[in-house]
Amino acid sequence: MLGEFGQPTKPVPPRPTNQCDYWLADIKHQGIAAFNPSPNTYQVFRNVKDFGAKGDGVTDDTAAINNAISSGGRLGPAQGGSTTVTPAVVYFPSGVYMINASIIDYYYTQLIGNPNCLPTIRAFPTFSGGLGLIDGDQYGANGLGFGATNVFWRQIRNFIIDMTLVPGGSSVTGIHWPTAQATSIQNVVFQMNSSTGTQHQGIFIESGSGGFMNDLIFNGGLNGAVFGNQQFTMRNLTFNNAVTGISQIWDWGWTYKSISINNCTVGLNMSSGGPTAQSVGSVTFIDSSISNTAIGILTAHGPGSLPPSGGSLILENVVFSNVGIAVEGEYPTGNTTALAGGSFTVAGWGEGHSYTPNGPQIFEGPITPVSRPASLLQSGGKYYERSKPQYQQYSVQNFLSARSAGATGDGHTDDTAALQRAILTAKAQRKILFVDHGDYLVSSTIYIPAGSRIVGESYSVILSHGNFFNNINEPQPVVQIGKPGESGSIEWSDMIVSTQGQQRGAVLFEYNLNSPSSSPSGIWDVHARVAGFAGSNLQLAECPTTPNITVTADNLDQQCIAAFMTMHLTKPSSGLYLENVWLWVADHDVEDPQLRQITIYAGRGLLDQSQSGTFWMVGTAVEHHVKYEYQFADTHTVFAGQIQTETAYYQPNPSAPLPFPYVASLNDPVFPNTTAVDGNLTIPAADGWGLRIVGSSAINIYGAGLYSFFDNYSTTCSNQGNGEVCQNRIFEDVDSSGVTVYNLNTVGTHYQIELNGVDVAYYADNLNGFIDTVALFRD
Repeated sequence: MLGEFGQPTKPVPPRPTNQCDYWLADIKHQGIAAFNPSPNTYQVFRNVKDFGAKGDGVTDDTAAINNAISSGGRLGPAQGGSTTVTPAVVYFPSGVYMINASIIDYYYTQLIGNPNCLPTIRAFPTFSGGLGLIDGDQYGANGLGFGATNVFWRQIRNFIIDMTLVPGGSSVTGIHWPTAQATSIQNVVFQMNSSTGTQHQGIFIESGSGGFMNDLIFNGGLNGAVFGNQQFTMRNLTFNNAVTGISQIWDWGWTYKSISINNCTVGLNMSSGGPTAQSVGSVTFIDSSISNTAIGILTAHGPGSLPPSGGSLILENVVFSNVGIAVEGEYPTGNTTALAGGSFTVAGWGEGHSYTPNGPQIFEGPITPVSRPASLLQSGGKYYERSKPQYQQYSVQNFLSARSAGATGDGHTDDTAALQRAILTAKAQRKILFVDHGDYLVSSTIYIPAGSRIVGESYSVILSHGNFFNNINEPQPVVQIGKPGESGSIEWSDMIVSTQGQQRGAVLFEYNLNSPSSSPSGIWDVHARVAGFAGSNLQLAECPTTPNITVTADNLDQQCIAAFMTMHLTKPSSGLYLENVWLWVADHDVEDPQLRQITIYAGRGLLDQSQSGTFWMVGTAVEHHVKYEYQFADTHTVFAGQIQTETAYYQPNPSAPLPFPYVASLNDPVFPNTTAVDGNLTIPAADGWGLRIVGSSAINIYGAGLYSFFDNYSTTCSNQGNGEVCQNRIFEDVDSSGVTVYNLNTVGTHYQIELNGVDVAYYADNLNGFIDTVALFRD
């Protein structure tokens, strides 16, 4: 039997007698915060009703909900900073929770409603406290409590956010969400006043470095959503009956997929700043529809608009139905129709600077769309997509707890055998493995066989340690998904893989499975976190920065070599869907109140060497590795939406590839020994690549932010107007074909694209404020 998108359906047991039963509420809660000062008493899972919330649609539940979030010495916005030692799952059973002031979100918090019977958070008509019914980062006397670019590891899912009792003339926001990587909002409905003059908005984001969200519905409002952040991937958002569906106030790069905008005055307004000071860097808008809307997309881009590549826009597979003007520009001489309205489908259209492969060419109009490989598509020609499973159709009897199966998760006991046994037992019993929150210390590889389904609790951690992972010449996987030659698929969500101490041979994820494109493996909200956290033994005390010491092979701190590679998609592997996956080598100590920087060495980021290809990377980011962040080598058939990278902050002190030797079988890059010179500028030439594509084909990248902010911990090199001299090159395409990159945004990089050894894109030709943008690159 085939389910949606041709996937074989798994046998599903009958839904529980009570339609609102949900396994997460019923399972025994044994999660522990291993490195909390009081792990035996700290409470990870909290049900808001246990804290006095009624959910009866009458009682003011504000204080009870905030107490459920804050109790236990947790880190709130008033303290600022960050920490990993006070995680919490705050669960909302079905009901209507009335509030009169903001629900204040804390660090490392998952707010989860019952997906079978969505709880409603409803504002009283007199709602007056705070920015947002849920305030993800409360303002204090000195601005945002948490630094928005350092807000990691949190979720909101399964809610109805109801503002309809608040008068339309009163300003009110559903969720305030300045945030960074490893965060998500999923399966939320925003109900707003839609009367004339309404001042309601669903989501408000003004800063940060995101991020991902999906499966959201916005009904009514002045603005369905207001978005301003460095970059985001957003998927399956519906906007109905708003004045403006999406107000894009600023960005560097944004990827929208499967967006439905209906009955709005303006669908997407990206004209912020106007034609002489555009604040929206770029937008990639695909597999979407806009209907019964006066202006589909409002831009400020046009001849003479500034910055020169500001407002870059790519449309691909967008259906317009009864739209007055599809794309309107706002030129210095007045509004102009860039793309006429009506009812039609845009196969490909864009505006900005192109390199095909030479340039820059300034363009506005139709473009040839990507020739999409069939194996990457679902019905209707859209790229395949699949939301994180919440297993709401299963009863608690269909789950096996890792702790009940004998693993401790206490961060001190070797859990290798117990965790491995739990994974194999769950698979054999056709159960879903629930990895209770904890840090599971492992001293050899954890193997995940085909057929496994694994879900963590508030980012349960698999933590490698010991000699097995410490041989730089004989790397070993921490987690091995399938063995070479193995077929089938897995599902894995809401966990973290990390290393403890020196781990020179650790490969955090090794993916070997051959999964069919009709039923690929899926990994959602599973992240790598290398160093910089409690329990890593790689914090400020062990691995401080040394910008005033010239670091060489002889004096480099060997104890701070924390990983060999973060993710390896091996040659026999295929068919993997990654969504909201952040592979992070820490640049700072998360537990330090001042978030001071540290120096950590991890050799390689994400390496795709698959000979069969077929990978989806939806909202992924890879940061701070020595040699590269993303490398596609001798592979093909990839969809990647808004990839994001940062170069290691310490480079070029030392330069790549130190301290990792060259490995030919991994297609390692070779780095020059000299610095680059451009006139009177001297530029580091041996920093790690953000993106490297070698001998590959059909690599389709729908948005890329490749950032180099630092030179030996100084940001002077990336300051606007300083010549973008943090590193010489960041994106290499060599011996490949059929490569498309939409909206390539770079920071601090002198030459944006190197094609077969030749620099083809120079930063100064593509200025876009702090960033530099190429709207379309094809080799």
